Amino acid sequence: LLNDVVLPSNCCMLFCEGPPASSSSGHNTRTMPERRPFVRLPTDVYPVNYGLCLKPDLIDFTFEGKLEALIEVTQSTNQIVMNCADIDIITTLSAFLSVSFCINDIKCKWKYNLLLALALNLLFPSLLSFLSFLEINATGFNYQNEDEKVTLSFPSALQKGSGTLKIDFVGELNDKMKGFYRSKYTTPAGEVRYAAVTQFEATDARRAFPCWDEPAIKATFDITLIVPKDRVALSNMNVIDQKPYPEDENLVEVKFATTPIMSTYLVAFVIGEYDYVESQSSDGVTVRVYTPVGKAEQGKFALEVATKTLPFYKDYFSVPYPLPKIDLIAIADFAAGAMENWGLVTYRETALLIDPKNSCSSSRQWVALVVGHELAHQWFGNLVTMEWWTHLWLNEGFASWIEYLCVDHCFPEYDIWTQFVSADYTRALDLDALDSSHPIEVNVGHPSEVDEIFDAISYSKGASVIRMLHNYIGDEDFRKGMNAYLLKFQHKNASTEDLWDCLEQASGKPIAAVMGSWTKQMGFPIIVVDQEQQGDDRILTISQKKFCASGPHNGEDCPTWMVPISICTSEDPKCSKLKVLLDRPETTITLSGVGPDQWVKINPGTVGFYRIQYSSSMLESLLPGIRDLSLQPVDRLGLQNDLFSLSRAGMISTVEVLKLMEAFVNEPNYTVWSDLSCNLGVLSSLLSHTEFHEEIQEFIRDLFTPIGLQLGWDSKPGEGHLDALLRGLVLGKLGKAGHKPTLEEARRRFKEHVEGKQILPADLRSPVYLTVLKHGDSTTLDTMLKLHKQADMQEEKNRIERVLGAISAPDLIQKVLNFALSEEVRPQDTVSVIGGVAGSSKQGRKAAWKFVRDNWEELYNRYQGGFLISRLIKLTVDGFAIDKMAAEVKSFFESHPAPAAERTVQQCCENILLNAAWLKRDADDIHRYLLQRKAPPV
Repeated sequence: LLNDVVLPSNCCMLFCEGPPASSSSGHNTRTMPERRPFVRLPTDVYPVNYGLCLKPDLIDFTFEGKLEALIEVTQSTNQIVMNCADIDIITTLSAFLSVSFCINDIKCKWKYNLLLALALNLLFPSLLSFLSFLEINATGFNYQNEDEKVTLSFPSALQKGSGTLKIDFVGELNDKMKGFYRSKYTTPAGEVRYAAVTQFEATDARRAFPCWDEPAIKATFDITLIVPKDRVALSNMNVIDQKPYPEDENLVEVKFATTPIMSTYLVAFVIGEYDYVESQSSDGVTVRVYTPVGKAEQGKFALEVATKTLPFYKDYFSVPYPLPKIDLIAIADFAAGAMENWGLVTYRETALLIDPKNSCSSSRQWVALVVGHELAHQWFGNLVTMEWWTHLWLNEGFASWIEYLCVDHCFPEYDIWTQFVSADYTRALDLDALDSSHPIEVNVGHPSEVDEIFDAISYSKGASVIRMLHNYIGDEDFRKGMNAYLLKFQHKNASTEDLWDCLEQASGKPIAAVMGSWTKQMGFPIIVVDQEQQGDDRILTISQKKFCASGPHNGEDCPTWMVPISICTSEDPKCSKLKVLLDRPETTITLSGVGPDQWVKINPGTVGFYRIQYSSSMLESLLPGIRDLSLQPVDRLGLQNDLFSLSRAGMISTVEVLKLMEAFVNEPNYTVWSDLSCNLGVLSSLLSHTEFHEEIQEFIRDLFTPIGLQLGWDSKPGEGHLDALLRGLVLGKLGKAGHKPTLEEARRRFKEHVEGKQILPADLRSPVYLTVLKHGDSTTLDTMLKLHKQADMQEEKNRIERVLGAISAPDLIQKVLNFALSEEVRPQDTVSVIGGVAGSSKQGRKAAWKFVRDNWEELYNRYQGGFLISRLIKLTVDGFAIDKMAAEVKSFFESHPAPAAERTVQQCCENILLNAAWLKRDADDIHRYLLQRKAPPV
């Protein structure tokens, strides 16, 4: 499941000021509320095969289902406990229920009802024990709604052995984007219709059929769908039979091949109207990309990526893709970014569809990454599955790492590993510096707790520590260990420790000991470095302590990590001169043959998951490497990001970071600028609470003007992907900061675009839209809303939705917020409209928070406590910088509980207090510096 869907994270700061959706920092000890006890399903009965037939009604939004599950009874019991939510098991008119259990070993089947059973029990006890081997109807069932379970009770014990469980049930095609739900779309002729689609991860298969909805309880599935004959029906496997449905000539019965043994959360079915494009991978797998009708061409890019990716993963893992086909399908209403259902991967339209003329470069990159992520899960997650949600990070962290490896293979020109540092690594560091963070491995019980860990720790920190591990082991041994792991546990379940064992055997290194310190405790170290020159040797003193967003950890029980440390020098900035494993609080290292004129850099490539604090002399020697570009781009980025984080934590002055930022005037690299832009957005958001917000805008204009002039507005021959991304970033930053020539040119181009004289290239639309709105009026907003209504492509609608919040007038801000909840905006996109308002200005932040409070019931009901509610809260309140706002936010959510967002609320409150402390501490110094740099020299 990929849930980072606000937009491709590497360009988030183009659209809203303040931290990216998942970035945060802070330090105030807090404890999570006590969780209520949770018990997993009993192990006395488990499924071997689900025979499942579903008949959705796309008019009344209901479905009928029949389940015939082949089950194994491991010890005698008169109860079967299953997961079941929002489903009604049908009772018949007679005295027995429609839940029945029959033992397969007996060919003749007898049926008896409750009264007969009681009579037989009195008259012929021995006969009854014989009949228990035949067909037995349940005498009752008890729903435990809070635990999402149902207990089926039988009149006598089900004996050890195999049998068939039959259940007839009905349910609703809900509008909550989970379980078996309805997705609204418009036909090319303009008619509104609905598809029936699924989203089961983490715990929503139980909303589609009664099941053992835990990842370790695997079975095979035989799925049949009864659907309108003019609709496409898809499931995990290929169709093996299709015939008219005898009871209704307008319906067909579609039967799919038996799946491999798999977990319930990976089951999927889709019924709707779609076109598709098809190809075959070089290893013979049929790949299809399903698109809305009339948009098949928009599936070609994803098809190209998928057909390259499958053979790449087959070679990397040395394990073939185990299914005969894979379908990738765009779903109109979809809460996550994408979902890795085995053989039928579902996506938001914006994560799959690319229009050759109207899609921007960042969208192409986003689609490539999401396809790479979901296809990696076909092996890592689907073939081998986590034993329980505690190990979710293993699924998501691994896929979030290898998606970059895959995209680097398919599109080396993207320089994607540098972008990883800005998009994943730094945002994970920011979140993990909070006291309300959590370890990578979290003990998860009740289903409501699972959604909380689909966050930047599981995904981005998980990916970052796997990247660090891969670097520590080396690619050859890493691949060897991965292959052993997949072969050993294929079609089974595994835990984190199982992977460590395989990698340890392959590499001979203490993987479990090293990685345990990164997965089982939260946080990360700050590596403090000092140096001394002795002849031709450089003596380094290196120590570690826990880094907290409010400053270094100074408590008694300071945790330590086993930290892989690499060191390079100016002699060869790309190559490690020495690698050591720091397994204690402090150590001394001697670097031979390093003269006094050479600089020394820790963590080349920014691979180790830690912050670095250099002594002033070491830092001073590194700064010329920024100006003359002798430091690698990723290390220029890392150095700036570390110092920015240290300033927020109060360990250095923010003024020192502003001075450093001015050294980036010659910077050519897109990702370095993207990270600079991100951090300046955070600072600008902070200073919106002061009287000198305009001064930081002037600083931004001064910093970005030279690169803006160099790039210009129009692409030049020979430019590539990264040039397009950089141009959009820089023009958006200058436009928002009020750079007059940029604003005038944006208005001119916008007018020509609206009039149809000169359509804006896709890569310029976001910066132009943002600029004209930021400095626009009601006419500008009305024009933008008209463009939104006319847009045929969801990418364009989303592009507009994300920048609407830039409008400044209070009445227009309110208009945008009301628009967010209108029929014009898809349910999953409401969050980014409100977030865009909150992230654009101080007034917007206040208005968005009030809007969320006033409309809380509707918003909470819409997202049913899923991760979109967490994202909404974070985007709305994270930018406040006044102590009393933390109390207000805390108080609101105490009286309006959102269980799946408890940790998010804590993190936001912590961030607000950190922002307030930062402002009190540094505001005056920042103001003095910004004034002083403008003053004419004396």
